[in-house]
Amino acid sequence: MINNNTVAAIICEYNPFHNGHKYHIDQTKKQSGADYVMCIMSGSMVQRGEIAISDKWQRAKTAVQNGADLVVELPTVSVLQSADNFAFGAVELLHKSGVVDFLSFGSETGDTEPLYHIANILNNPPEVFTNTVKEQMDIGIGYPAAVRA
Repeated sequence: MINNNTVAAIICEYNPFHNGHKYHIDQTKKQSGADYVMCIMSGSMVQRGEIAISDKWQRAKTAVQNGADLVVELPTVSVLQSADNFAFGAVELLHKSGVVDFLSFGSETGDTEPLYHIANILNNPPEVFTNTVKEQMDIGIGYPAAVRA
């Protein structure tokens, strides 16, 4: 039998879980029409290298009590990385699961156009951008700060 269920995924930390997270889960189901929401969540450590406010089991339980259907732990090796590597590890895990149809994320404005614009610049950087980042890094500025320059 072919499974026709759809799955949306959320990459999260829920440290701590709050009403905005519940709203995100609810809106993910509503806007995607997904039958299930899978959350990829950091474990005992969170992205900034801190210990989570509450343990991963309680955070996962709270997510499920508030609409998530499955919570999968993102390995610590991915959690303790820069934001881009954190995201890459989570998306790679979702891709390898072979069951995810949608990836849901929140934003300040709900407008994805600026995100597409920035992604295009990072994927196809103009020469002036590449040169500026290189110049900044050559004088000892780290990559994240150099990109902002």
